[in-house]
Amino acid sequence: MTSPSQTIDPHAPAPASLPALAASLWRHRALIVQMTRREVVGRYKGSVMGLAWSFFNPVFMLTVYTFVFSFVFKARWGIGGDESRTQFAVVLFVGMIVHGLFAEVLNRSPGLILSNVNYVKKVVFPLEILPVVSMGAALFHSFVSLCVLLVAFFLFNGHLHWTVLLAPLVVLPLVLLTLGLAWMFASMGVFLRDVGQTIGILTMVMMFLAPVFYPITALPEKYRPWLMANPLTFIIEQMREVLIWGHLPNWTGWALYMLGAILVAWAGFAWFQKTRKGFSDVL
Repeated sequence: MTSPSQTIDPHAPAPASLPALAASLWRHRALIVQMTRREVVGRYKGSVMGLAWSFFNPVFMLTVYTFVFSFVFKARWGIGGDESRTQFAVVLFVGMIVHGLFAEVLNRSPGLILSNVNYVKKVVFPLEILPVVSMGAALFHSFVSLCVLLVAFFLFNGHLHWTVLLAPLVVLPLVLLTLGLAWMFASMGVFLRDVGQTIGILTMVMMFLAPVFYPITALPEKYRPWLMANPLTFIIEQMREVLIWGHLPNWTGWALYMLGAILVAWAGFAWFQKTRKGFSDVL
C-alpha cells in the first residue's frame, strides 16, 4: 500500500527539468519498450505479411528511386566522372531516411494526446513518454531502411565504409531536436486542432528546402544560408559523409547542433509538463 507521503498529488506542478526528464525516461524504460513494440507490430496487424512490410516498403522505394532517377532521368549528383548510375538513388535515399524519421514523428505528434484520451484521465500514467514511443517506432523503421540502404550500397559498390558505424551518433542530435518539437506539438495539438494540418504542410516544405533531391552546390551562393537554416540539412549532409563518402563528420558542427538540440528538447519537455494539467479540461 502506498503511504501518504508517496501519494501522487494531481494538482502538483509536473517536474520539467533535464534531470526530471532523464529520470522519467529511465524509470519508465520498460513501458517505453513495451509500447514501442506494440506500436510497431500494431501498424501491420491484420496484414498477410505482417512485420515483413517494414522491410519490403524501403526495398520497393529504393528500387523505384533507382529506376526513375538512374534509368529514366539519368540523374547524377555531380561528384565526378566515376559516379555510378545508381549513385544518385542511393544518395537521395539517405536524405529520404532522415526526412522520414523527422516527418513521421512530427506529423503524428499533434494527435498523440487526442488519440490516447484514456491515458489522460489516469494520474499515474506518464504522458510524456508518448512522443518517445512514437520516436522509437520511427527509429525502428529508419533502421530497417538504413539496413536496406547499406545492402544496396554494398551490392552497387562492393564495399562499405567503416564510418557507417558513426551513423547513430550523427543522427542523435536530430532525435533530440525532434523529440523536443514533438512534446511541444503534442501539447499544442490538444488546444489547437489545426496544428496537425499545419505540421503536415511544414514537414513537406522542409523536405524540398533540404538537400534531399539535389546537392547544396546546385543552389546559388546567396541562397545556401537559407538551406543551411533547415535543421534537416546538416544531418542529411553528415549522414551522407559517413554512409556514402566514407568521411568523418564535422565534429564542431555536430557539437553545436547537439547543444541546440538539447535546449530544444528541454524547452519542449518543459512546455509539455507545464501545459499537461489542462489536457483533461479540454478533452
